Amino acid sequence: MADENPSRSMPDAGKESPIEPSPSLNTVYAPPAYHRPKRWRNIVIVIAILVVVLGGVFLWRYLSSYESTDDAQADVHLYPVSARISGYVAKVNVEDNQWVQEGTVLVEIDPKDYEVAVAQAQANLTSAEATAQSLNITVPITSVNTSSQLKSTASDIENATAGITAAERQLIAAHAQLEEAQANDVRAQDDLRRYKLLVDKREVAEQVYDQALAAAKSSTAAVAAAGANESAAQQFVEQAKSRAVEADANHESAETGPQQVSSTRARVRAAIADVEQRRALLEQAELNLQYTKIVAPVAGEVNKTVVVGLNVQAGQQLLTVVPLDQVWVTANFKETQLKHMRVGQKAEIHVDSTGQTFAGHVDSIAGATGPLFSLFPPQNATGNYVKIVQRVPVKIVLDPGENRDRQLRPGMNVVPDIILQ
Repeated sequence: MADENPSRSMPDAGKESPIEPSPSLNTVYAPPAYHRPKRWRNIVIVIAILVVVLGGVFLWRYLSSYESTDDAQADVHLYPVSARISGYVAKVNVEDNQWVQEGTVLVEIDPKDYEVAVAQAQANLTSAEATAQSLNITVPITSVNTSSQLKSTASDIENATAGITAAERQLIAAHAQLEEAQANDVRAQDDLRRYKLLVDKREVAEQVYDQALAAAKSSTAAVAAAGANESAAQQFVEQAKSRAVEADANHESAETGPQQVSSTRARVRAAIADVEQRRALLEQAELNLQYTKIVAPVAGEVNKTVVVGLNVQAGQQLLTVVPLDQVWVTANFKETQLKHMRVGQKAEIHVDSTGQTFAGHVDSIAGATGPLFSLFPPQNATGNYVKIVQRVPVKIVLDPGENRDRQLRPGMNVVPDIILQ
């Protein structure tokens, strides 16, 4: 220590110690050098703590600014293409995994049977239209004839009634003439008997008797003629009554004319309905002919299960079209991750297979958890209940143009990040 700090050694007794100036008078006091490292160490510790705190805050804010899950897959609506008619497959125009546009003819069924059906339906329609047209022409003719018959039969009834009246009057007149002739004949016969007695007594001339005899014969003939006239008048009456009965019958028959017109109109309506039915059958036949060409409902890749020569039935699935331009992501987030998740928030989708990242947004959040849509949904009201965090499907739609190369395929695993802020 003496060598390291000679200024602190005791002076020699025989030597005179020089006078040193007082430190308090000529120098400023400085703390010892061994205090400085401790202060810098504290400053560094404080700075490190601040950096850790700030880093933790920023890390917490970053981690809380998004939600992510690896339980997510690309999804899409598959479009099954089936036959709408039965028939023989004549041509298949696509191969497996071929890209097709909407409306592309995929499969052609032999159209011959359906062309024949169209021709037959067209012929049936033409025949039904001709029948309806002829009945339409008959209706006004029948109406006019019915009106004329009604007027004619009414006139015939009036004429028959008048004929009966005239015939009855003639009968009355003929009967009166018969009675008059009979009275004259009785008088003539009485005169003849009296003149006969007088002639026998020769009280009158025979000429007078001959006149009486002629008068008697004339009166007898007049009676016969009057009787014949009365019989004829009686027949006229009967004939007039017969004509009246016939006129009544004709009028009653004519009165059924409106019903006949209604019946004809009903037949016309039935014919028109038959025309409409035939037209509908023709349209159905034409539709069936169109259905012989099966087209793609949307643009996409084709997966086929049909070959040429196959006899297909109506409703049989032949192909499946996968519209890769309509792919979305179904992400199953935990229910605890949905607190700040909203429709419209931006998302980043990381694809496991290609390493690509797509931009999108939240389109919708399912109305229930995934297990509730299963065939046998869980029943938590049991004695062995264990609380399990449920997952809710969230639909994430890609932004336009993101999947332009169609590398994102349905079923692929993806990791979506939903940006919450």
